[in-house]
Amino acid sequence: MAQPSTRAVNASSAMDVLPFHVIAYDEVDSTNTVARGLCAAEAADRTLVWARRQTAGRGRLKRTWVSPTGNLYISLILRPQAPMGEATALTFVAAVAVADAIADLLPAAAVHCKWPNDVLVEGRKIAGILLESAATADGRPDWVIVGIGVNVVSHPPAADVIYPATSLAAEGTNAVNAETVLTTLCQRLDYWLRQWNETGFASVRAAWLARAHKLGHLIIVGDGTHAVSGVFRGIDDKGVLLVDRDGVIHRVIAGDVLPTRPAPT
Repeated sequence: MAQPSTRAVNASSAMDVLPFHVIAYDEVDSTNTVARGLCAAEAADRTLVWARRQTAGRGRLKRTWVSPTGNLYISLILRPQAPMGEATALTFVAAVAVADAIADLLPAAAVHCKWPNDVLVEGRKIAGILLESAATADGRPDWVIVGIGVNVVSHPPAADVIYPATSLAAEGTNAVNAETVLTTLCQRLDYWLRQWNETGFASVRAAWLARAHKLGHLIIVGDGTHAVSGVFRGIDDKGVLLVDRDGVIHRVIAGDVLPTRPAPT
């Protein structure tokens, strides 16, 4: 596989943070793009790309992830032994790890996971996750890249985002920087990756549901073409969203939970 085009400026260091090998850059176009190039060069499991700034950060559904200096942008390379269908659970592994890390830094705040890949604080988005993967000839994962962005010192204004956003600084943390968040997050990622490897998705699913945003409440789910509404009843053992519409459970494989607004009085 040809190495994709990347732009990495001033690769500042390589270091180990717990069982992760971190390659740090001052600036890249996208940490996920750099990670794809490293995968093509046979980078090892648990190699982690960290950039202080991205010039072309990406979110799900080809959305732009605004990436100024001060926030955390990482992409973790994993080479799981699980079948490709099970490896998609890594979205939820990452979400639980990020939520736990945020809760460590904001112990008094309400931290929730929004299906499928966002973490919220007090109902506002503070982190997002982008999963990319490639399969071997026999259909098993060759690599999985888990891209994570966390708003540390800043967040996009309301006019620029679909979902209200926030940052650790806006929520009142003191003297928190990207390095602090990276260290805390690596601790939580290590724990939940080991849980998933040793016990499967069940424990991850339970932890995710314990933090699930709007569980038991009305939600709106859109896929960019149309939207459906219903009561959020949880996720199944594959991470599929379960929506109750007039007593009938509908399974939603792809989409986003959209912001809901109170009905007019």
